[in-house]
Amino acid sequence: MNIKMSAFNWNDLRFFLAVARSRTISLAGRRTGSDHATVSRRITALEAALGLKLFERNPRGYNMTQHGEALLEMASAIEAEAVKIDETASGQQHGLTGAVRISAPEGFGNFFLASRIGELATAHPQLSLEMITIQQIVALSRREADIAITMALPQTGNIVQEHLTDYRLFVYASADYLAGARPIRTRDDLGDHPFIGYVDDLIFTRALNYLPEIKPHLRARLQNSSLQAQLSATISGFGLCVLPDYVARNAPELVAVLPDEVSLMRSYWMVADADVAESGPVRLTRRFVRSLLAEADDFFTRWPNSTYPPNTLAESSGCASR
Repeated sequence: MNIKMSAFNWNDLRFFLAVARSRTISLAGRRTGSDHATVSRRITALEAALGLKLFERNPRGYNMTQHGEALLEMASAIEAEAVKIDETASGQQHGLTGAVRISAPEGFGNFFLASRIGELATAHPQLSLEMITIQQIVALSRREADIAITMALPQTGNIVQEHLTDYRLFVYASADYLAGARPIRTRDDLGDHPFIGYVDDLIFTRALNYLPEIKPHLRARLQNSSLQAQLSATISGFGLCVLPDYVARNAPELVAVLPDEVSLMRSYWMVADADVAESGPVRLTRRFVRSLLAEADDFFTRWPNSTYPPNTLAESSGCASR
C-alpha cells in the first residue's frame, strides 16, 4: 500500500475503524460520538490523503475494498498500541469517546449490571453506554450490539468469547402460596401445582427451557416473556416458578422449594465480534464487566436463604451456604 505520508491525518484512522467495523456511517457516528456528516467527511479526506479507495458505497452500507482490508489490519494494530499508551499515561482511559452497546439477558442486565454500569459511565464522561435487555439473540455480525452477555455461545462468526460465571436456579413460590397449597415433599409432587414460565414458542434459547428438566411434560400455565413479570406473578401467589437465586433473593416473601433435590445451573458468557473487541471503548467495557464479576464472589452461585420444606440445620444456624 503506497501511503502519501505528508497528507495523512492519523486521527482519521479512528473514523476509518468505526466505519470498517460497523459498515454504516450512522453507527460509526454513534461509536465515535460524531455526526453523520463528520464521519463521511473524514472518510473522504482519508481516501484523498492516501490516494486509495477504501470503501465501496451501496444502499446497505459501506463494504471495504482490498485496500480497506489491508489498512484495517494496520490501523487495528496502531489502535491497540494507542490504547496501551493512553492507559500508561493516564492510568485510566478518561479520554475515550463514543458509544458501546451491551446486550444482556433480562436477569443479568436488570438485576446485576444496571445498578453497577453507572460507575463506568461516571469514570468516563465522554463514553455513552447503551444496554439492551430484550429477550432475543442479537446479531453481533450485524452490529446490533458491541458486546453480548449470553447463555449460549454463537455457532458462527469470528468472535471473542469468555466465560463470566455460572449461576444457580431453583423452584420458588411465595410462603403464602405454600401455606395454602398441597404439600410438596418430592419432585413428583411438583406436577400438582401451577407453574409460571416463559411463553413456549418465544423461548429463544434452550438455556431458558427449564421445565422439562424439572419434570418431563411439565408446562407453565401462566406464561410471560418477561422475567420481571414472572417474578411478580410468583410473589403474588399464583404458583411455582424457576428463578435464578440472585433474582429471587430480592423478594423475601419467596421460598425455594426442594432446593437439595431440584436445582439447575446455567452459565453467562461475554462475547464480542473480533473486529471490535480490542477497540478502545469496547475493550474498556469488557474489562469493566470482568472486574464486576471478579468482585461478585458467590453472588450468582449461593444457595437460597429460606427453603421449603425448611432446612432445619441451615435455618437454625442462620446460614444456608454450601
